[in-house]
Amino acid sequence: MFELKKIISSMLMPLPAMLILGFLGLMLIMFTAKRKTGCFVVLFSFIGIFLIAFQPVSTRLLMPMERQYSAFLPIDESVDYVMVLGSGHVVDDQIPPTSELSRTALMRLSEGIRILRMYPGSKLILSGYAGGSEFSNARMMAKVALALGVSKSDIILLETAQDTWEEARQAAAFVGQKRLILVTSASHMKRALNEFNSAGIKPLPAPTNYLAHSNITQPWEKYTPRAVYLEQTERYWHETLGLIWQSLRDMASDYEERALQSEETSL
Repeated sequence: MFELKKIISSMLMPLPAMLILGFLGLMLIMFTAKRKTGCFVVLFSFIGIFLIAFQPVSTRLLMPMERQYSAFLPIDESVDYVMVLGSGHVVDDQIPPTSELSRTALMRLSEGIRILRMYPGSKLILSGYAGGSEFSNARMMAKVALALGVSKSDIILLETAQDTWEEARQAAAFVGQKRLILVTSASHMKRALNEFNSAGIKPLPAPTNYLAHSNITQPWEKYTPRAVYLEQTERYWHETLGLIWQSLRDMASDYEERALQSEETSL
């Protein structure tokens, strides 16, 4: 189910969807008499690719999602755990450990370490499964954390969670009611908090890895389609699909629970 969800969501990303649409338009032009329709489909695909890689569009989509939660500021209360949610990695002994982590994972980890050092005695929880590689993402982040001076005794690994739902449940079983700071990408924070709240934890949000910025003044960077802006649109759409899926899953779960309660009442 997890793999199927990932495959479907990958095909629904803006760039693959626009390319598939353009391919279908070419098929109409090459193999049917509906050449005018095919030309319109291809044109729509090209315009779509331009727009999803265009800064005024991508930033307007992603920035409101990222700025729902402000950056973490120190609090006077004690903190027991700082949890960093997993992201991608590669295993390659010929490059530095910091380069083995994805940019997202490195940004999350560095923010987690920054916060950890504000609260002596707190523990760093690192999560993330292997994803088909030799080592888990949690272990790869721990490797970098150790290289950056974090004590081994301060690191806790959750190595089997495949998604945020599982990360939240594993954290709930481990953390209980102790104070937790949650570190993840700014665009992912709302969905992550929903999962942790439903698992019975109310962590303090510490968003990082902000991608969308409005203070771009150079016109050749702002009005030229670029891969970095395409990434922003894809991040927005990925999280939007995730929120939709989360809502549908919770609705189905609530419906099933009410049906069971009704059945028990009738008995």
